[in-house]
Amino acid sequence: MASSNTYRLSCSIPGHEMDVRGLASTFFPEGAFVSVSRDRTARVWVPNSSENRGYKELHCMNGHTNFVSCVCIIAPNETYPRGLIATGGNDNIICVFSLDRPDPLFTLKGHTNTVCSLSAGKFGTLLSGSWDTTAKVWLSDKCMMTLQGHTAAVWAAVILPEQGLMLTGSADKTIKLWKAGRCERTFSGHEDCVRGLAVVSSVEFFSCSNDATIRRWMVTGECVEVYNSHTNYIYSVAVFPSGQDFVSTGEDRTVRIWKKGECTQTIRLPAQSVWCCCVLPNGDIAVGASDGIIRIFTESEERFASAQDLQAFEDELSKATIDPKTGDLGDIKIEDLPGREHLNEPGNRDGQTRLIKEGTNVEAYQWNMSDGRWLKIGDVVGGSSKESSKKVMYEGKEYDFVFTIDVNEGGPSMKLPYNVNEDPWLTAHNFLQRNDLNPMFLDQVANFIIENTKGHTIGPAPASAVDPFTGSGRYIPGAPDSRQGFGTDPFTGAGRYIPGSGTTGTTPAGIADPFTGGSAYSSAAFQKSVTNIYFPKTDGVMFEQANPTQILDIVFPVLDILRLAVRHPEINAQLCGGTDGASLCNHLLGLMSPQGRPANQMLALRTFCNCFSGSHGRSLLLGQREAVLSRAADLRSVCNRNLHIALATLVLNYAGILHGRPSEIEAKAQCLSVVSSALEVVQDKEAVFRLLVALGTTVAGDNTAKDLARSLGVSSQITKYASVSDPAKVGECCRLLLDELQ
Repeated sequence: MASSNTYRLSCSIPGHEMDVRGLASTFFPEGAFVSVSRDRTARVWVPNSSENRGYKELHCMNGHTNFVSCVCIIAPNETYPRGLIATGGNDNIICVFSLDRPDPLFTLKGHTNTVCSLSAGKFGTLLSGSWDTTAKVWLSDKCMMTLQGHTAAVWAAVILPEQGLMLTGSADKTIKLWKAGRCERTFSGHEDCVRGLAVVSSVEFFSCSNDATIRRWMVTGECVEVYNSHTNYIYSVAVFPSGQDFVSTGEDRTVRIWKKGECTQTIRLPAQSVWCCCVLPNGDIAVGASDGIIRIFTESEERFASAQDLQAFEDELSKATIDPKTGDLGDIKIEDLPGREHLNEPGNRDGQTRLIKEGTNVEAYQWNMSDGRWLKIGDVVGGSSKESSKKVMYEGKEYDFVFTIDVNEGGPSMKLPYNVNEDPWLTAHNFLQRNDLNPMFLDQVANFIIENTKGHTIGPAPASAVDPFTGSGRYIPGAPDSRQGFGTDPFTGAGRYIPGSGTTGTTPAGIADPFTGGSAYSSAAFQKSVTNIYFPKTDGVMFEQANPTQILDIVFPVLDILRLAVRHPEINAQLCGGTDGASLCNHLLGLMSPQGRPANQMLALRTFCNCFSGSHGRSLLLGQREAVLSRAADLRSVCNRNLHIALATLVLNYAGILHGRPSEIEAKAQCLSVVSSALEVVQDKEAVFRLLVALGTTVAGDNTAKDLARSLGVSSQITKYASVSDPAKVGECCRLLLDELQ
């Protein structure tokens, strides 16, 4: 098959009524892909069988009540051999579809704002990112865990090939690496909102940003390269199978091809916002844009569009209008521009732009390296620097409006500068950030701008259905759409970024309790018939003996007595019930501060463990589970054997009380997360043993919990303990657990 090493249009698919916001290549049918749009639909496209180019619609899916912003494919499994399609939208929900029906199989609810990113991993796990500043991990129709740590919208989320590792990118300008639900590392470097992430390998990934750069990172934290070529927001990046070359799209109307670290080709589209791209199995590129059209570009000469279609695409591009205020073309002074003779000189690189004066008009041309000619990419409107306007000066810059905002009565007023070509939501967002104001005022400030600038517009009238991401000031080819009811994105928009501005059964006779000893433990009894005496363990493990030497040494000697006292039913009921229980819990959590004394931390953990002996204590700790386990997990890095054993015992007791409760999957997910993170640092074999039992108790009899443990890479994490023979219970428990996870 002949290859030209230059991408050309293969076909255009006018299949959506509004912006195409997401694309993903499918497992089935072969060569197909799925698209999602602001028109609230998702559509599956398959190659035309009768000809060498073009696609036809196979399936249309509906289920969202507002625009659809992202899509991913869940890999085939025994239940769904053709895989599933997951979509996220502005209605805050995720819809999961099959190819057999137009309505969702099920929906995932939990986010409180737009779901803007989705990624699928092994064993059916799904990662979602949202404007509510969180990411969530889902398995089947249940939320396993919520990843909290970003301070602004989570625009991008991907699952890495290394099991248990996940990445999120945010409007707070950072990227976070998560392992088993905990943030392991934060990547800083981008100067604006992180919009997209793409996996290169298990140790490398790309990110793209509103700062008009693409960065290549190692998961260890190093940024190894920064790529510059785009002149505006970059919305998406996709990696070719080689892992080295990639493609990107953005608000500068371009698709850019990158090979060996260089931008080798720039393809301009007759649409302002090029939202998304994906690489198809045959190496072609699918691109979605704000004009509702999907375009396929190919290197294969056999799949090039006809000469007639290529010319039609070129003609459409030449008729586009370009607003110089986007910053894509630099500062324009029409009186200084050369005439058409300037096009007689060849360009220096592919994608280079050149402006010429044609009478009273300004035309933009781009150099096409493969054809060796200048290609018209549109007419520049409003480009004269002599343009007369009544501007207001503020901090050395000209604005159409400078509003005075009084946030607090009697407090100082604040200035809000605004140009009518900007997105009011982005301006409001920046105003709140600049003045350290609560984000809850976003709608109020944005609506104030809109109300006070009505009738003031530049260029063609905006479509009535305001795009949630670029706002009303962007170019939309064709007639404006009359649909209503679409929200607006607070982070991007027409004011675009301009660079530079219990035990089961009984214990067999002769075998001691592996937790308390009692008689010599012997593994010989298991050699002929392996009996699992380890998990699930549903009765709580207690700390029964006092520590007189520590009582004399610590600041709060009553702790050691308290942990013994709570084992008594009446004291347990009195201390753990009602408001006294909440006070006790808060006091112990305070003692478990990472900056506290290890002796106090350990005794607080032991007190929590012993609270499980009574029903009031169990109820208290179930209600406080998230806070208690989170604080306990923070102590895993304290180098103290007794503390690690107490931590492991606490997780084990939680696992025991959750056993047999399949509906408590989020609580079980937290147990798995704490066990996984603790196993990375804990060295003491008794603590390791109890963590393994906690893990076994969590997954025993619960297929959903097993799938989650597999997706987090637990099996590979614990394999090293299978050969431990001293004590033998560690190796035996580990092998039983590995069998359970098969």
